[in-house]
Amino acid sequence: MDRQQHLLQMAQKMSAATAASDWTALSAINTLMAAALPTLAAQGPWSPAERAALAALRQLHRQAEHCAKLASDDLAAKLSELQSRKEGWMAYAMTSADNDTGAQAVSAGPVAAPDPIRNRSEAADTGTTA
Repeated sequence: MDRQQHLLQMAQKMSAATAASDWTALSAINTLMAAALPTLAAQGPWSPAERAALAALRQLHRQAEHCAKLASDDLAAKLSELQSRKEGWMAYAMTSADNDTGAQAVSAGPVAAPDPIRNRSEAADTGTTA
C-alpha cells in the first residue's frame, strides 16, 4: 500500500471512530499513527497528494481530540454532579432503610404472649389438658 492510501485509510478509521465516539478505537488509531507516521516519513519527501492526505489526517486528529475533550468535560461534570448529591442520596438511603425496618415492625404488630387462663378455660370446655 502506498503512503497516500495508508494515510487515507487511517483518516477513514479515525473519522468513523470519532463519529461513533468509540474511544477505544480512537486510542488504537492514535497508537497506530504514532508508529506508522515516522516510518512513512522516513520513506522520503511527501508528494502533494500525500501532503493533502496528511493534512486531512491532521485535521481529523484535531477534531477527534476536540470531541474527546468535550466528552471528557461532560463526564467530569456528571461525576461532579453525582458527587455533590452523594450526601443527600446517602441520607435518603439511610432514612429509607430505617423506614422499611420500622414499617415491617409496625405492620407485624406486637407479639401476644399465650394467655394461660384462657387456654385452661378452653381446655376445660373441650375436655383436653392445657
